[in-house]
Amino acid sequence: MTVRCAVYGTGSWGTAFAAVLADAGCQVSLWGRRPDLVAAINAERRNPETFPDRELPPSVTATADPAQAAADAEFVFLAVPSQSLRANLASWAPLLRPDAVLVSLMKGVELGTAKRMSEVIEEIVTGTGTAAGARAGGPDPAVAGRIAVLSGPNLAPEIAARQPAAAVVACTDEAVARRIQSACHTGYFRPYTNTDVVGCELGGAVKNVIALAVGIAAGMGMGDNTKASLITRGLAETTRLGLAMGADAHTFAGLAGMGDLVATCSSPLSRNNTFGRNLGRGMSLAETIAVTSQTAEGVKSCESVADLARRHGVDMPITETVVDIVHNGKPPVVAVKELMSRSAKPER
Repeated sequence: MTVRCAVYGTGSWGTAFAAVLADAGCQVSLWGRRPDLVAAINAERRNPETFPDRELPPSVTATADPAQAAADAEFVFLAVPSQSLRANLASWAPLLRPDAVLVSLMKGVELGTAKRMSEVIEEIVTGTGTAAGARAGGPDPAVAGRIAVLSGPNLAPEIAARQPAAAVVACTDEAVARRIQSACHTGYFRPYTNTDVVGCELGGAVKNVIALAVGIAAGMGMGDNTKASLITRGLAETTRLGLAMGADAHTFAGLAGMGDLVATCSSPLSRNNTFGRNLGRGMSLAETIAVTSQTAEGVKSCESVADLARRHGVDMPITETVVDIVHNGKPPVVAVKELMSRSAKPER
């Protein structure tokens, strides 16, 4: 029996992942908010704004109707900007099957609440809302078992070109993770399973912030020693925060940790790396935003990641430096000097 999937979001990652699901044998409904873009996707069999040279499989159909996208979907993949998830999902949730599995393709932390995306999803589907926060006793296991995240070194243009890549599907219910794994396993896309939702989400969110730092350094003319140092110490920051939040340290040595971090910090395809390079070259925040066509999640998430770290008493100096440069107007030269002049410490 053909598995029906909904993908909400026609950006580069949503479009690329819709093709992955179709190549794996699923029937896919791709939701977009703009009727003109949806019509173009259906007419041209490609997304003219993200991958105009990549034809979509016949089993991908685009729609601007969220109810039509949700109709009988066993898996619902969410690929909208992380800061817009709460408002969007609140309107979509009543349309979904009661047993639908919701999978986050997003890599961010919500501003104001410092919630991970799976926590936002859990609040919306249970109706607890921001004010209520987490219920006594923690998440409902039955609800948590319907919420998953997919993360890893997955630069969308390479996935759209069907280049070999791997990812991690994380869910507290391992059987559900295996179902998702089966729904997106192709000859070029290899998903692994994990039950460490916290670690996989943090790896995906914090790597965007570290990629901004690496990009800023590259834009300032710094070389590979600086890049390697930022990547390594960035991984240390991520791991410290993860351990404080109950994640498994091994997750950060895997695809959702080091794998995603290396790809995002090293590739010119990375929006966050490119955004940082422009800042490092001397462009203002407004100028950099103006030349950036798609969302660089780390720009907003750096503030929420720093907030999350403070709530857990975790020191994240690279993250704080990025916040100072991006949002507080500190010149990169000054910020780097301050970061390097911190007191010397043991590596562990």
